[in-house]
Parts: sequence; structure tokens; C-alpha cells
Amino acid sequence: MRLTDHDLKQLSAAYLASLSPEQLLYLSKKMLDDLRDARDRLNQTPQNSSRPSGSYAPWQQSVSEAKEEPTEPAAAATEPELKGEKEASSRERPAKPVTGKRKAGKQPGSRGVGRRVEMVVTDEVPHRPPACTACGQSFGQQVPFQATTGLYVLDIERSVHGLQVSHIKHLYGESACGCGHVTQTKPGSCADELGWTVALTEWHLVGPTLASLIICLSLRLRLSRSRIREFLQDWLGVSLSIGCINQCLTEGGRAVAPLEEELVAEIQQSELLHADETGWKENGRIVWLWVLRSATVTLYLIGRRSWEVIANIMEQFGGWLMSDGYGQYRAYSKRLRCLAHLIRKARGLAESCHPAAAAFGQIVLQTIALVVEGIYCARGDPTIDLTEKFAANLAQLQTICAQHRDHAHEKTRQLAREFLNDWTAIWQVLAYPNLPITNNVAEQALRHWVIARKISHGTRTAEGSRAYTLLASVIDTCRQRGVLPWPYIAQVIAERRQGKVAPPIPQAVV
Repeated sequence: MRLTDHDLKQLSAAYLASLSPEQLLYLSKKMLDDLRDARDRLNQTPQNSSRPSGSYAPWQQSVSEAKEEPTEPAAAATEPELKGEKEASSRERPAKPVTGKRKAGKQPGSRGVGRRVEMVVTDEVPHRPPACTACGQSFGQQVPFQATTGLYVLDIERSVHGLQVSHIKHLYGESACGCGHVTQTKPGSCADELGWTVALTEWHLVGPTLASLIICLSLRLRLSRSRIREFLQDWLGVSLSIGCINQCLTEGGRAVAPLEEELVAEIQQSELLHADETGWKENGRIVWLWVLRSATVTLYLIGRRSWEVIANIMEQFGGWLMSDGYGQYRAYSKRLRCLAHLIRKARGLAESCHPAAAAFGQIVLQTIALVVEGIYCARGDPTIDLTEKFAANLAQLQTICAQHRDHAHEKTRQLAREFLNDWTAIWQVLAYPNLPITNNVAEQALRHWVIARKISHGTRTAEGSRAYTLLASVIDTCRQRGVLPWPYIAQVIAERRQGKVAPPIPQAVV
């Protein structure tokens, strides 16, 4: 803005009347430019700018309605009414004593949720040692087995009748061999791994399939820990604490962690990769959620908004990279630009109140529309040489961009420089018309997790962020391949709890 709030507060009718015609004209031009900029900002929608689709107000149900000025809800409460409600509610609730910072964990006086064995045990499984660990002699059923410890495991089984809850009592103990050696059994566990504090072991109240269901409720259905606990209690009769539910989610992330190398290897062998990023919160700190999506793999990462986050992956990648105009992507030379982003920005300029900006936006829109029509024609007729066909149009556009690269209007200047900086990447598709012209694949992949971020406000720890992205990568990759992810995740958790290698992700269903 040319005039600041401090400047506007000093303007009055008396002050304007005291100005000479030349001074009044000078001030009017500034105010006119500011008014046009303000109008352009008010008229921004997801159709003509980079604003997300979620920026529509709840009462704006369509694109056409988004351009109308919002109206107040019919039953909106007035400020005095709201104030009265707040005062009434404050009188009903007793004031909490000020005791300083609250300690973590269960608070004094709260009921809490403990591990209670209230369900009927559906089965009892003794874990006998198969052979003597000293001499190798095989044990049969006739060898006495002495149970020394045990645990209860809650799990679910999928059947034609729906979900069946199982409550199994696992017994571990020892058997004596004729050689005099006593062999013991105990629950399986995975060795400690760098970067993880959560244990991965069979000594867990929640079975693999139930843990997979909790992951589904959290990541796919976007339920909070408390809502998951409510669902399990009301519908399955399973009582779990919020801490236990959170442990299942983090444990699931650790279980699928070795699969990340498999996903990265497939991405590096792909011919086309879509990349995008969006804001994320980690314990209130702003970080970024990245997505890399190929034809068969979707990989998510959380980190800084820097090329370093994906640099190790891109070093071995030799295919095409489709991205938006974020400057960090310029570190990769074999790049494509999303035309949808440019169209939205040009449409915003074409609808601007600034005449010069509107004229520039119209030229950009007309050129892109002409090129896109030619691309679709070339896909049906490979003999068409688009580079030669649109050489004159692109030369004209490049000249106009060069003329507007230092324009006084900010949005015009930014778009002109964006075209000049990414000129090769933008028009690379003319030489390869079968390549995509938008980055919608990556944006659609992020959409689900953007909604989840708005509900949950992100993650709280670095370990939680890593578990979140690992599980999201496996879930979306399985769905991308037409494979149901939940039985596979349950299988991975079961194998990894025993200290075994995670089974590879199933290939696409033909």
C-alpha cells in the first residue's frame, strides 16, 4: 500500500480542502492505486489466486457465490447476548485454583483408565519351546510345560459376520530337557532402532489387527485419540487409554519404517514424479509436509521448506519432475511447471482493477489457452511440431514479460519474473506433449492430509511426525496400487513385533 494506516488517520475533509489541485491530484492517484489493490485482494478466490479451496466461508457453497459479499447468518448472536452467555457460564463453573504448571500424566482426582481384565477370555494359547536351546532335542506335547508368565491380548478378526473381538490369554514358560537344560519362552520383540523411543514387542495389550484399525480411524478417518477411544468402547466393548492408542500409532510408524527405503528406490526408478509441499505444525512450530508421487508410490516427508529435505532422493532420480513455482525446485534441471498455477495467477490479474495488470493477464491467459489446445491436438497427432507452431506467440509473450518484469504493480511484476525464471520448464511440454501439464496429482494427494491438519493442528513431536508420514506413505501407496492397506499393516506389525523383516508392499493388482 502507498498510504499507511498512520497516513490515513491524518486525512480529513478539511485537510483535502486545503490542498492545491496538484497536491490533491497526487494524493488521489495514490488513493486510487490503494483502492484497486484492496479490491483485488477482496476479489481473490481459489479460482484466480493461490488461496486454498478451504478459504471459502461456510455459507459460500459455490464458486459463483464466492465472489459475492458474505452476509451475516440469520440467527447470529449479538455481542451483548454472547457476553451474557459468557458471564452466565463463568458463574456456573467454579474457578480453578492457580497451582502453577500442570504436571504431565494422570492428574490427582481424575478417574483415569487402567488395564482391566473384564472381558471373557476367548482362548488360551500356551507358547511351548519347540526344542532345547542347548542340545537341539525337539520337544513334543508330552514334555511338561510350566507357565511362568502370561499376558492378555485384545484383537479383532474380520469375518463374513463383521468384526469379532478376541481376548486371548498367552502363556509363556519353560520346559526341561533330558540333558538337564531348561528352555524358556518369552514374547518376541524388535531390537532398539535409532530415532525411536517406542517399543516394538509382542508384550502389548493391543493385537496387530486392532492396532491397524486404530491407525485407520486416526489417519484415514481423521478421528482424535479421544474419539477413537469412544468408538472402541461403544461399538466393540474394548476399553483402551488414550496413551495406549497413541502408542499403537507410533508403534505402527516404527513397524513400517524399513519400507521407506523400498518406496524411495521405486521413486528413483520412475520416469515422472509429482512434488508438492504444504504447511504443517509440529508442537506449534511451522514445518512443511512434502509429497513425492510417482505412478506406483506416494511418499510423504516432514521437514523444512528446503531442497535438502528431498535432495538425497533426487540425486538418484533421472526422470521428469512436475512441480509448482516454488524456487527450491529450480535445483533440479529436468523440470516441468504446473500450468494451472500460472492460469490462476493470470486470471487474478485479468480481473484486476489495474488496467495495465488486466491487459497483461489477458495476454497470458490467451497464450496459455492457445498452447494447451495445441498440446491436446498433438497428443492425437504426434507429427505436429508445437515448438515451431507457437514460436511467434511465445516470443511475443517473452517480450511482454521482459517489459513488465519491473512493473510498479506487484502481482504483475511477480508473474512476469516467474515466467522469465521458469521459461524453459514452463514450455518444456511443447517438445513432449504427452507429459502432464498440471500438478493436480500431488495436490490431490495432499488434500486429505491438509484437512487432517486443520482438524488435529499437526503433530507434537518429531517421532510422531515421522510415524505419521511413514504410515501415510504406506496407506496411500497401497491404495494407489489397489491393495487394501489394513491387513497388510497388521501383517507388518505382527512380523516386526517378532523381530522379523517387514514383508514388502504388495504390487499393483492387475
